[in-house]
Amino acid sequence: MAQQGAAPPTVYDVASAAGVSIATVSRVLRTPDAVREGTRDRVQAAIRSLGYVPSGNARALAGKRTGVVGLLLPGFDVVPDERPDLVTDGGVRVVDDRRHVTQPFSSNLYFDEVLRGAEVEAWQRGLALMVAAGRGPSRDVVVNDVAGRVDGLAVLAQTVPDELLEHVARRIPVVILAGDRRSHGFDSVRVDNAGGMRTLASHVIGRLGIRSLAYLAGPIDSPDDRERASGFREALADHRVDPASVRTVHGDFGRARARELAAELLDGVTVPRAIVCSNDQSALGVLDAAAARGVRVPEDLVVTGFDGIDAGRFSTPRLTTVHQPMGELGRAAVRAIVDRLERREGPPRAVRLPVEVLLRESCPPSL
Repeated sequence: MAQQGAAPPTVYDVASAAGVSIATVSRVLRTPDAVREGTRDRVQAAIRSLGYVPSGNARALAGKRTGVVGLLLPGFDVVPDERPDLVTDGGVRVVDDRRHVTQPFSSNLYFDEVLRGAEVEAWQRGLALMVAAGRGPSRDVVVNDVAGRVDGLAVLAQTVPDELLEHVARRIPVVILAGDRRSHGFDSVRVDNAGGMRTLASHVIGRLGIRSLAYLAGPIDSPDDRERASGFREALADHRVDPASVRTVHGDFGRARARELAAELLDGVTVPRAIVCSNDQSALGVLDAAAARGVRVPEDLVVTGFDGIDAGRFSTPRLTTVHQPMGELGRAAVRAIVDRLERREGPPRAVRLPVEVLLRESCPPSL
């Protein structure tokens, strides 16, 4: 984090270090693709070296806080309109939506809960919440822009690389959501992913006696997924199940991709008796695939998820899951920012929230 009392670098310092004009620095910050690569690289190197963070309007008064905290969530790629049979009637589109079952933005259900919690906590503390999403070439611009407008920033773990966060943390507190980067100097807020998955998988293996398993994992760059996979492996070891006997497939935490992967598992030569999923949206995709094939859940197939989103309470059958306090995750992130603003010194702090296993019809207490 930045040393207190040191004068923050200005855009003039960046321009001087990079050997360019102030206007060029501004273009790199706002429209990097419009600047030649060599010039852009020099400016970005100067920004990182100096620890420069662009100033927002609310930071115009030196030394005063903005009263705003930031929340950075993953951006979502533009998804083409896959809905078939599009016609028009008087200028109004008419769409045959009977086959449109994909849900490209389904992972938002988790983020919605986190966002709601952060909003409530910020409001109760008299703060405003700025929410941003960025991925790909625009990520650096988005992060720097938000960082210049807020007093502190909460970031979902896999959204931004360490070097960019370290740059931002020179000026404002940074809190990592759903990951632990204390080794990089960041405060963190997460849930007991490993413990929750270990407990749920132990119920499937130990209590229900199921040994024919498949594990539907999430993205390989997700800290949540790595911790849940670790808990699953611990459950296998606890009950002496050979990991080589368990087929593991990687999805993207989305329902549509999970539906495709589950179809492959259920249409294979050896069909698992249970599919343990790394999140609820994936588990709902498995339920879709099972229903399409007349596979009964839980009589023929046990299905479990992780998160505890509302959709799992209304699925058919209702989804067994590990419920994590998603709203509290957002609230705890805002509290962590405020705590760090009040106590800037000291080692990185980590908060780990508890989870609970909710047994429902897709994986009941007994079969």
